[in-house]
Amino acid sequence: MSAKVLTLNAISKKGLARLPEGYAVGNDVAEPDGILVRSQNMHEMDIPASVLAIGRAGAGTNNIPVKQMSERGVVVFNAPGANSNAVKELVIAGMLMGARNLIPALRFVDGLQGDDESLHKQVEAGKKHFVGNELPGRTLGVIGLGAIGSLVADAAIRLGMNVVGYDPEITVDAAWRLPAQVKKAASVEEVVKHADFISLHVPFLPATKGLINAERIKLMRKGAVLLNFARDGIVDEPAVLDGLNEGKLHAYVCDFPSNLLKQHPRFVALPHLGASTEEAEENCAVMVAEQLADYLENGNILNAVNFPNIAMPRESRWRLAIANANVPNMLGQISTALAGAGINIHNMLNKSKGDLAFTLVDVDSAVSDAALQALSSIEGVLKVRYLPAE
Repeated sequence: MSAKVLTLNAISKKGLARLPEGYAVGNDVAEPDGILVRSQNMHEMDIPASVLAIGRAGAGTNNIPVKQMSERGVVVFNAPGANSNAVKELVIAGMLMGARNLIPALRFVDGLQGDDESLHKQVEAGKKHFVGNELPGRTLGVIGLGAIGSLVADAAIRLGMNVVGYDPEITVDAAWRLPAQVKKAASVEEVVKHADFISLHVPFLPATKGLINAERIKLMRKGAVLLNFARDGIVDEPAVLDGLNEGKLHAYVCDFPSNLLKQHPRFVALPHLGASTEEAEENCAVMVAEQLADYLENGNILNAVNFPNIAMPRESRWRLAIANANVPNMLGQISTALAGAGINIHNMLNKSKGDLAFTLVDVDSAVSDAALQALSSIEGVLKVRYLPAE
């Protein structure tokens, strides 16, 4: 098929090269079939009715109106794990910044004045204020043991640290990736009680908003270092400020600048650099472009945040891809509509995810407009696509 893809940000050329030849791709494409985006806020955007799928070249999808798109049957993809190494390296850098007081030390040096002899004297007199700790033997607590959390845990173990982790939603794949040396905690509270460093790797959801709050900071070891390279909303900033002022927290190192915290000498904020490496940008773009293309061409779904993973090898020239509500007798109604049109089903696969489901159907003959209309009129069907092989 020949599809049109709108790019809302600069997308890596290596990623765009994974789209099939003949696709129209650019930042001014009208009536696109798909959209590739990185950070642009799409919540106020008038998203064209032609859009079938949106690919986010990154992990988080907070900048996309996922609920609205789900109601339209639009699949929203992300690229989980593609930026994992980049974030892992930044977390390790953050631990070192917190342990060795590097940012306050740099600020001290920036404020020095005088000739070289004077600078030398000031350095020797002032360096005692920045004595830090080494990482081996210290305990890192990891909250969220997905692709990034697992890599962080592994890197910390290799640095000689002890690691305790917690993740109530850990997947089978993530569990396989997790180093055996990680001690499994039963709660967030257990992690924060026993860790010198606490690294957060959970998505921003209603359940994780303010995950680190005043009560949990009180449970921390005195002088703990909190690291947040996930999302700013999972940390209660006023509680963190109190923790810093009271000495409960030695440092808060994150990827999210804050007016409330920026004047505190032991607050370290980076300008959202987690995935800002050439390698991560390329990896994300390649992954999401391949996912988008496979969906547009074949209706297969991998790494969607709103619909289930579903893939079926083509066994027929004629395929239907149906986004639908997860309600009883949907397959029966689809089968009845096709039978009424005299169309035989060759193969069918249905998967669900929460309130939504997706159905792939390979049939033995061409599908008429009337049959497509009959399928679209089924209550609970959100979108019907006809994908005959060329």
